[in-house]
Amino acid sequence: MGRTLQNTMINLGLQNACDEAVYQLGLDMEELEEIEEDAGLGNGGLGRLAACFLDSMATLGLAAYGYGIRYEYGIFNQKIRDGWQVEEADDWLRHGNPWEKARPEYMLPVHFYGRVEHSATGAKWIDTQVVLALPYDTPVPGYMNNTVNTMRLWSARAPNDFNLRDFNVGDYIQAVLDRNLAENISRVLYPNDNFFEGKELRLKQEYFVVAATLQDIIRRFKASKFGSTDSVRTVFDSFPDQVAIQLNDTHPAMAIPELMRIFVDIEKLPWDKAWDITKRTFAYTNHTVLPEALERWPVDLVEKLLPRHLQIIYEINQRHLDHIASLFPNDVDRLRRMSLIEEGGTKRINMAHLCIVGSHAINGVAKIHSEIVKTQVFEDFAALEPEKFQNKTNGITPRRWLLLCNPGLAELIAEKIGEDYVRDLSQLTKLHEFVDDDLFIREVAKVKQENKVKFALYLEKEYKVKINPSSMFDVHVKRIHEYKRQLMNCLHIITMYNRIRRDPAKLFVPRTVIIGGKAAPGYHMAKMIIKLINAVAQVVNNDPMVGSKLKVIFLENYRVSLAEKVIPATDLSEQISTAGTEASGTGNMKFMLNGALTIGTMDGANVEMAEEAGEENLFIFGMRVEDVTELDRKGYNAQFYYDRLPELKQAVDQIKSGFFSPKDPNLFNDVVNMLFHHDRFKVFADYEAYVKCQEKVSELYLNSKAWTKKVIRNIAAAGKFSSDRTIKEYARDIWHVEPSDLKIPPPNEPRDAGQDKTPNGTAA
Repeated sequence: MGRTLQNTMINLGLQNACDEAVYQLGLDMEELEEIEEDAGLGNGGLGRLAACFLDSMATLGLAAYGYGIRYEYGIFNQKIRDGWQVEEADDWLRHGNPWEKARPEYMLPVHFYGRVEHSATGAKWIDTQVVLALPYDTPVPGYMNNTVNTMRLWSARAPNDFNLRDFNVGDYIQAVLDRNLAENISRVLYPNDNFFEGKELRLKQEYFVVAATLQDIIRRFKASKFGSTDSVRTVFDSFPDQVAIQLNDTHPAMAIPELMRIFVDIEKLPWDKAWDITKRTFAYTNHTVLPEALERWPVDLVEKLLPRHLQIIYEINQRHLDHIASLFPNDVDRLRRMSLIEEGGTKRINMAHLCIVGSHAINGVAKIHSEIVKTQVFEDFAALEPEKFQNKTNGITPRRWLLLCNPGLAELIAEKIGEDYVRDLSQLTKLHEFVDDDLFIREVAKVKQENKVKFALYLEKEYKVKINPSSMFDVHVKRIHEYKRQLMNCLHIITMYNRIRRDPAKLFVPRTVIIGGKAAPGYHMAKMIIKLINAVAQVVNNDPMVGSKLKVIFLENYRVSLAEKVIPATDLSEQISTAGTEASGTGNMKFMLNGALTIGTMDGANVEMAEEAGEENLFIFGMRVEDVTELDRKGYNAQFYYDRLPELKQAVDQIKSGFFSPKDPNLFNDVVNMLFHHDRFKVFADYEAYVKCQEKVSELYLNSKAWTKKVIRNIAAAGKFSSDRTIKEYARDIWHVEPSDLKIPPPNEPRDAGQDKTPNGTAA
């Protein structure tokens, strides 16, 4: 979520008033804003997307709730020591959190372990351990519409009789100390991005948020006029018309068997009825196609922790496979491929398959990704029910990612086309009229230059390096992962360095290359990549032959508040994943909206950015998905590129020989070995096209006017990538609710009778 203060002032229309009031107190608002900690309750794009979605849902007047876990420790703080990443605990609650309100009156029990008893009246889950879920509510204000939605985060609490009910008669002290075991559930965020780690505590976290949330939703449904009761029993027929639940990846997949358990075991609905309601309630968004990221939980772990849920999953699977078998008799391989249970070695539950079978809508997050989901990853399911599969291209909130972080550009745009674009970003197309307006071109360039000077001062303060603010700011910020190919950027840096040294007199367009992002603590290769970048920076930044032509900076502790500083100052945005691996990306959209040009592959939302702006206004290079597929068919041979490309050979040899690690020449052996022998992401195959494309970038940068015209065309084409557009599509195609642009009257004005409720009864 990042910081909340400035976003709240902007959405409430109070920023200028607050700035002025604080100034009159002799304080500086920007200094105050810097004191607030980021709420870093997610890993990368997935968590930030949810935050943008909350902003858009409130701005569109949807009655929506965001549910999650109130981690005591969020994503770790990254320190760079001697070029290595070191993790520190993110004690973000140390000084309290003024934006949250604990709601003990809505505390709910969540059950774990135990066993299942079957009887004539049905199944009973008994002898369980109970953990309490305490909700904390954070307000989510819409933009200038007097709507405030809620983000409800659950914190784990031990019940007061924890470990004191049973055998533990004597050891009272130990029993109280053991309360930590229960409360550890919400202690810390697992720091993996695009990687599955099948740990028991993680499964506990996933079930914890799901069980508490579903109880909360059902309580709210029963309290509403829709949850009509026939004497005692609630009628749930209207449930899917009143409630829509969107599963953000498979992490909350246990919601499907949990809702079935509530309907069948507790509310005593017949299975078929319960299953129909469940399917119509859930929709699933897939966020990655990387096989190592797909959640596959061991059956024995689920059996131990959630025995009743395993039985329900088996029943769902049996009925699912019976249906497949009736359509495709004797096709055992299809049954194996489509089963929710993977046999062979340890039996595992494929959570994506569970989500597909248990949802009425499945979507990818960019056109190309949704195609890959349909035609490759889940082709058997899409062949069966093609109508379930959709696309919803991701977006970003223009409030945080333009108004808040780049007020200079936001104001300049407003002078030209008015202020309405903030709520309807498609209006940015009006900027096309000014693409040849010399004054506007100069003003856009001036805003960028001011942002660069400000960020250069920040860098000089934090990193003690002299930055040339007229150099091209070439920025690559995102989680560190092999598929995102920070290594390819690194090879380009080394190539530029070698060219400068080979011919110091030759014209070279000065660059400041900024790379930033966190590596998962257990991801050895990603940590080596960080060390390599820092080792290269050490050599480049201290070579007198290079001077101010090339500087390399590794941005420490990349997070939302740092993104808000670096993105407005960027000239060139690096979006260079291997085609077919980045589901969408959202950083790409933030850079586009803030006046950077993109160098990128035809991957994720880059494809649609090129479609909107015109491919000639992005620097597109490298293999397309078809080329990657063809190369896989032929077999990728890294040696072939190394032998054929002298500059690539030189760069790799320097890494291999210890040129960047003279004290330990073998330091980067693992990296080099990976590049030659098991590089799934084919860095060498795109190197030549990437370097050539970078030459085109430098050439254009020399012509400030031509560069800025492309910038304007990009900004004018960025409207599609508002999360407001994305959410309108979810609302229309999946949740079946109508966004409302009615501005609720402010609390100091009396409301008309009958206007006390928004027209949408449905909650997403």
